Amino acid sequence: MHLRLYVEEEDTFEQPKANCPAEEPRTEEQLLGQYIPLHYHFNMLQDRHRVGAFSEAIGAVVEPGMHVVELGGGTGILSWLAAQQGAKVTCVERNPALVARSRELLAKNRHGDRVTVVQRDARDYIPAEPVDLVICEMLHVGLLREKQLEVIQAFKKHYLEAFGNDAKLPKFLPEATTMLVQPVQFSYDFSGYHAPLPLFQDPAAIDNRTVELGEMATYANVFYDETYPTSFGGVLDLEVTHPGTFTALRFATQNLIAILTEQQRGIPWANQLLVLPMKEPVVVAAGERVRVEFNYTAGGTLESLAESLSVEVRFANDAVRKVA
Repeated sequence: MHLRLYVEEEDTFEQPKANCPAEEPRTEEQLLGQYIPLHYHFNMLQDRHRVGAFSEAIGAVVEPGMHVVELGGGTGILSWLAAQQGAKVTCVERNPALVARSRELLAKNRHGDRVTVVQRDARDYIPAEPVDLVICEMLHVGLLREKQLEVIQAFKKHYLEAFGNDAKLPKFLPEATTMLVQPVQFSYDFSGYHAPLPLFQDPAAIDNRTVELGEMATYANVFYDETYPTSFGGVLDLEVTHPGTFTALRFATQNLIAILTEQQRGIPWANQLLVLPMKEPVVVAAGERVRVEFNYTAGGTLESLAESLSVEVRFANDAVRKVA
């Protein structure tokens, strides 16, 4: 499978110029989650599910006097939420435009002065004093593109080097991530135009284009306060529980922002769903199986997942048909 995803680096556009030199190839960081355009960060403020989940979790976990560090602060809203609970907050952000904008916005908001914005690559940041809580939301479906795992792993390493290997690591928000995959029937008909392309879905919206052919199957769990893998994949046998036409695999990423043990509940938030098309549609019946094999590195491109994907349908008559 081949997948192409282009990310704008700036919110500006220019007309092409005659005889201009060839565009310089983009670095891995420019293609991945390190150079997300400013307007993407601004749009995140409108995501009520994301902001609401973090607001509830931060309100439940953060206490007055805590030292909270946010890694990859963006517009500063999550740092600001922690400041409202009486915490002293260090907001680490590498993008100079976002650093300037977050400082500007924090200055306009109540208790924004409790947040110190530091311009630094979160992977290199070392706090000057012990930390009670780390907030890091560099999350993308499948833990692809963005550097969530790399950043938290680097922070742990630097923290223990600074405060001793016996030092207690801070609590992390989110606390855990679960990744799942599912066979689906997805209609790629757009007003009569057939376009089987990778697409994203809002997990909270009802999508009439999608029919679930089987249950979601978990392929990885990550607990951020523990040692975790940095690559994911393997072989999964997915049972077809609903007859239909198998056209795509849908990948889901569920996050537990906070686990409230005393209340016996967690505060969840889901990333967008990724729908990857198969090369050709296949009619399947209940009881048949879809064998899925893939392997990718956390923080890698969406292409790395799509290109590693191998999918076979195993029919009731023991026939096998490769569809990806």
